[in-house]
Amino acid sequence: MSRITTGVNGQKPPFQSRARTATVADVMWPPVTTVGQHDHVAAAAYLMKHAGTTALLVLDAQTGQPAGIITAADITRAIADGKDVNDVWAGAVMTTRPAVPTTASIRAAAEIMTARHFRHLPVAGHAGLLGVVDIIDVCRALIGADEG
Repeated sequence: MSRITTGVNGQKPPFQSRARTATVADVMWPPVTTVGQHDHVAAAAYLMKHAGTTALLVLDAQTGQPAGIITAADITRAIADGKDVNDVWAGAVMTTRPAVPTTASIRAAAEIMTARHFRHLPVAGHAGLLGVVDIIDVCRALIGADEG
């Protein structure tokens, strides 16, 4: 048996050493729970509780494509504004924003999240919505980049 040397390391470097060039695709989580634009905010709160999450992707009622995101903070603001969560649609309180592409850098995601005070950011590709990146994942990646 002969050994062939290619000069290329066959193993992936640890994430920390790749973090400077990492993209949101490297740290995103697949979306697990969605809600429709015309679902009540109370239903969104219920889904969040039972999914163990603080954010749901809101799908457009006609296309089924992502229209925005509703977070626990959005629901809290609606309640503080005196809205009845059983009478208000998720689409009325959701945060609309363009999703970042899978090729967006971790730093670019951090800049968007910081500028707009987001804790969650949808990630989209050619096939539509692919996942969500949250502030914890972004911070971990950036801390790893500083250590690497």
